[in-house]
Amino acid sequence: MSRPVRIAPSILSADFARLGEEVRAVDVAGADWIHLDVMDGHFVPNISFGPNIVRAIRPLTAKPFDVHLMIAPVDGYLDAFAQAGADTISVHLEAGPHVHRSVGRIKSLGLRAGVALNPGTPAKMLDYLLDVVDQVIVMTVNPGFGGQRFIESQLKKVAAIRKMIDATGRSIDLEVDGGIDAETARQAIDAGADALVAGTSVFGEGNYAANIARLRPA
Repeated sequence: MSRPVRIAPSILSADFARLGEEVRAVDVAGADWIHLDVMDGHFVPNISFGPNIVRAIRPLTAKPFDVHLMIAPVDGYLDAFAQAGADTISVHLEAGPHVHRSVGRIKSLGLRAGVALNPGTPAKMLDYLLDVVDQVIVMTVNPGFGGQRFIESQLKKVAAIRKMIDATGRSIDLEVDGGIDAETARQAIDAGADALVAGTSVFGEGNYAANIARLRPA
């Protein structure tokens, strides 16, 4: 089955000295979503930004904000990111004791809810969540830093989750995050992904529109 593929540039790889311009630039260049990687230096070994940055750039684009919270405990921050302008909030399965409750809170705020799986987290962990989530993120790097090498073993997980999603009959986005370039984008799409997070491959050298175009299927 043919599925439209959404490209979500991660602003973690943008030039933070001119972040507003960078957001506008990838919007014009053809981004479908804007991906915001939020890191706390605890759940992952890096610190990025908080809801104030999300709020500051929200007026600069009408594109959906795909907020990926790599923080723990996560529940206390859901309302703040919703109020800052998130459209989708995704949380990690290990980021709190009751992920089903976290998903329910996100949806109660009127947002799309997602869950993220680290490379070592099995697809089976989704068994009792696919009836409520709107998005699944498969991490194809260990979370925390941009520019890492794509972990090819995760393609089997993407394929397995695609079958699980299709069996539900629900519309659930399957997003791949980490090490995405023109080659790995094709591999992820072939495995069943329909949304791609791309940082370095979009914000690196070259024209942003051309960089985004290279990630899309022919």
